[in-house]
Amino acid sequence: MMRYPALENIGIPTFFNGPESFTTDNQHLMGEAPLLKNFFVACGFNSRGIGGGGIGKVMAEWIDLGYPPMDVWESDCRRAMPFQGDETYLQSRVAEALERSYAMHWPYYQYRSGRGIRKSPFHDRLVEMGAVHGEVAGWERPNWYAPQGVEPEYVYSYGRQNWFPYAAEEHKCVRGNVGFYDLTSLAKFRVSGPNAENLLQRLCCADVAVPVGKLVYTQWLNERGGIEADLTVVRMGDEEFMVATPCGSHVKDWSWLMKHIGNEDRVEVTDITDEFGVLALQGPNSRALLRKLTQADLSAEHFAFGTGRWLEAAGVRLWAQRVSYVGELGWEIYIPAADCVTFLDALLEAGREFGLRPVGMHAVDALRMEKGFRHWGHDIVYEDNLVDAGLAFTARPNKNVPFIGRDAFLAQKQAGVGKKRMVCFLLESPEPLLFHNEPILMNGKPVGYLTSGNYAHHLGAAIGMGYVNADEPVTAELIAKSAFTIQINGRAQPAKASLKPFYDPASERLRA
Repeated sequence: MMRYPALENIGIPTFFNGPESFTTDNQHLMGEAPLLKNFFVACGFNSRGIGGGGIGKVMAEWIDLGYPPMDVWESDCRRAMPFQGDETYLQSRVAEALERSYAMHWPYYQYRSGRGIRKSPFHDRLVEMGAVHGEVAGWERPNWYAPQGVEPEYVYSYGRQNWFPYAAEEHKCVRGNVGFYDLTSLAKFRVSGPNAENLLQRLCCADVAVPVGKLVYTQWLNERGGIEADLTVVRMGDEEFMVATPCGSHVKDWSWLMKHIGNEDRVEVTDITDEFGVLALQGPNSRALLRKLTQADLSAEHFAFGTGRWLEAAGVRLWAQRVSYVGELGWEIYIPAADCVTFLDALLEAGREFGLRPVGMHAVDALRMEKGFRHWGHDIVYEDNLVDAGLAFTARPNKNVPFIGRDAFLAQKQAGVGKKRMVCFLLESPEPLLFHNEPILMNGKPVGYLTSGNYAHHLGAAIGMGYVNADEPVTAELIAKSAFTIQINGRAQPAKASLKPFYDPASERLRA
């Protein structure tokens, strides 16, 4: 009205009342559409107009460069699953998404609408055991287990929520005994054919030219050396591999894989996500328990860490591989969908004498942070590189097939210790909580923010991970002589800092 004074008196001749343009998670939809080269979208702005000039700037640079100029993963259209375009689902979820815009944004909030879309074969059994499910990419995943007599519902708070003590018990059971959690939601891709190894060698920074049964932890890099994916690859046959990646990255990683298959490549790629249910059996007593179900030799000498094989257990033929996201002796067990309940029932029966208990994802997240394991989408994204993230050990630049981003990685490694590095933090006080995005202060100066935060029940205080950006190389010596605090609710809380994980830094328990 100041610029156009006539508007002050003109009145409102027309009033529009139309449908809200909200997305299923209250975040924008931006970027190159999966499997559609050079088809870009910028929509779903949740009644915030076009999101200001920043959206135009990001999209213009994205189209020009071919990649996003900053971390915009929360708004990347590749996070969306195909079912989320269903009209019935949208009618239910979008109403709640609009409601959430103006409600309290509680930590760990779980949407009520559009639930039950994707369930693992174990779902009903786990509900009987008190599972309180959360939802990621449509998958129902147990986040915590309510003991008998406790209402299996969230009570939200910015303090310790109602599930906190139950997740603590689950956490301690994995560290001191044995627990299991449902990993069925992992996206699983079978890559097979004469050129399967060559394709994966191009994509993976690690060397996947390994013997049958060998499991490889690796990343997929872009040409800039940024981390596009964080996953495992296991060789299941001479010309057959299985890629396993988090469910939140399903569409993104599938599209990255598919777009790098050349016309000359003799490769077949199949999404086998729904063919298997997956249980992770973890903890110092996991070997003793699994021995009750199988005649296979599970000793460290004959079933080493980082290997997998087909075996018979509880009358079921399944694939078991020794790997852990929680830093303990354990197996991830891939069971044909039709046999999942049979195997779970046998596992529960055999586990009675061990005190086996189910474990939710809240505990799993805290366990992996004690071990310093990164999570794609929080601790590492496509603008982060292996050197800064502390993952340079995974890369094999001299392998027989150069991987995408090899030259950039070598240049980053050649530059030496950088001024930005991933650091682990443990609060000195046992009282405050961490979630993520809390500012990191070094000698009183802001140097970054936490990318992950949780409560380390084994260590007895809140734990976090985040990048420190300093004016000099972030060496172990610099960290040792600096005073770190994490800002929580306006207060600077003293914290210990380390480049190594606070729990089992030598990974002796993993290889036991």
